[in-house]
Amino acid sequence: MANKNSGTRSTDAAPKGKVPPKRVSADGRTIRTPLTQNPHAIRDTREKVLEVAIGHEVRAFRKKLGITVADLAAATDISLGMLSKIENGITSPSLTTLQALSRALGVPVTAFFRRFEEEHSAVFVKAGEGVDVERRGTRAGHQYNLLGHIGANTSGVVVEPYLITLTENSDVFPTFQHAGMEFLYMLEGEVVYRHGNNLYPMKPGDSLFFDADAPHGPEELTQLPMRYLSIICYPQNSAG
Repeated sequence: MANKNSGTRSTDAAPKGKVPPKRVSADGRTIRTPLTQNPHAIRDTREKVLEVAIGHEVRAFRKKLGITVADLAAATDISLGMLSKIENGITSPSLTTLQALSRALGVPVTAFFRRFEEEHSAVFVKAGEGVDVERRGTRAGHQYNLLGHIGANTSGVVVEPYLITLTENSDVFPTFQHAGMEFLYMLEGEVVYRHGNNLYPMKPGDSLFFDADAPHGPEELTQLPMRYLSIICYPQNSAG
């Protein structure tokens, strides 16, 4: 049944919490929805419990070695039932048990507490308190205001959010090319932005998401002053 508000119809109903199926627009075109992560999901708060944290690490180290629970039981002289309870966070292993697991898995005892002790960082920046940084394009009149930065983290991804301002002094248009992905969101002014061989006229409210490995940058400053958000994401082991 067609959705009068969106002009699309779903080919099937999506169960609650699952990825919605592909939809078909009014003109018959398929709109694919490949996203698999639920942004509203909440992890089991039991991860904060020491037993659960230890169990998670034991299972992860065991799987990394490619051995079964039975293999680990034989190597540690711990019963299959007890190992199952440990990996599922049902019981609290003794120090002797942890030492046996440590030797069998080839990791220090402290490795089992990593998830329990792990801290998750957050950066709060009040309006006007971002850090001005120099990047390629600064000399061309591009002002980069870094809105926050977290280095090593559990995701394995580095994210650099910038508020970029271009003024009438921005008379040179450098071309950028770097690892990762980039997202632009126009706040003020107008620009024709280049990505590879394509040009995109952007106005306030427009956004552009792209593979940053292709040459990109402002091609024509249509209306100044101009401000936009630039969010760059790349793996921790590569340079942004």
